[in-house]
Amino acid sequence: MTVLDVSPATAVRAAAGPDADLTDLLRRVGGGDHDAFAALYDSTCERVFGMVQRVLRDPGYSEETTQEVYLQVWRSASAFDPAAGSALSWLITMAHRRAVDRVRSETASHRRTTEYGLASLRPEVDEVSDAVEIRARRREVRDGMDALTNLQRESVELAYFQGLTYREVADRLGIGLPAVKSRIRDGMRRLRTHLEPGHAA
Repeated sequence: MTVLDVSPATAVRAAAGPDADLTDLLRRVGGGDHDAFAALYDSTCERVFGMVQRVLRDPGYSEETTQEVYLQVWRSASAFDPAAGSALSWLITMAHRRAVDRVRSETASHRRTTEYGLASLRPEVDEVSDAVEIRARRREVRDGMDALTNLQRESVELAYFQGLTYREVADRLGIGLPAVKSRIRDGMRRLRTHLEPGHAA
């Protein structure tokens, strides 16, 4: 997942309509007005979702992140200062930051998962192990890969041996991100089982 060059200022300039109504709605939301919050959401949700989706490029993540944005609006509307900028600018900037944070979070999560997966496959070779043992271990890994389904093997190879992110694997295979995560998780579990001492092929 990569951050696209979509600036909040560009999105605000592209949006039409008076800002005075949004400023009043934000003021009322800051006071806990549920009707004002509903009106604010109806007036701005398409713009906010559009900004988030241009950054994340994933409808599911975009919907979740948009919900997070409005939760943050409800909690922090009282902090909005009209003197610092327009209400729409404040809202779009918040959406952009939340989307970028989501990208960074997903990237870090994938990196941790990849490092853990590689570490779990790393053979425990002591100082006296020779080349024959190393070759045997590599053969076990290859045999373990052969034990995976074609879908699992393809996903694991792209993620761990070609270094693609989950999102890149999903794009490469033309399938959804949840399906890729499930394939890789099941494939790694099956591969680790195959590599356990005493496992019978």
